[in-house]
Amino acid sequence: MTRIGIILGSTRPGRNGEAVAKWVHEHASKRTDAEFELVDLLDYKLPHLDEIGLPSMGNYQQPHTLAWAEKIASFDGFVMVTPEYNHSTSGALKNAIDFLFAEWNNKAVGFVSYGSVGGARAVENLRLVAGELKLADVRSQVMLSLFHDFENFSVFKPGEHQADALHTTLDQVVEWSRALAPLRGKAA
Repeated sequence: MTRIGIILGSTRPGRNGEAVAKWVHEHASKRTDAEFELVDLLDYKLPHLDEIGLPSMGNYQQPHTLAWAEKIASFDGFVMVTPEYNHSTSGALKNAIDFLFAEWNNKAVGFVSYGSVGGARAVENLRLVAGELKLADVRSQVMLSLFHDFENFSVFKPGEHQADALHTTLDQVVEWSRALAPLRGKAA
């Protein structure tokens, strides 16, 4: 069964991302074409990148890096739930991505973002990073507006049309994850 990790990319107290990630997981869990798991960065307690060697060498030394690598390696694709902070993604998500290399390779990634302009600029940034990590980013994405999909900028109430965008994104992530399986097999 294809395994997709839904990565909650915010660790901030009072984060909006928790409600968004749970909404993504709730919809994804009703599907039968893949297995979905919610991965909360808070559970991994990753400090600022503290590995001596380059992630591309794969010689991880820190216990937190080894646990993170094992979790990411267990998936065939990802949905990253990201806030937009200062025209980019969260530092916590970028840091978590930077810890690893091969564990991201030849997998698909889709994005669910939120912010004043739907988090579009955060995803633009993440698409550039994805290319360097040999992550295939899918075209569709979910952009949640703090003005329209949140009440008082903090209570998540997505518009009905957002579920359609989510299902399209999930379709593409699952399809691309399956299509990339032969490349992951060669690398192993």
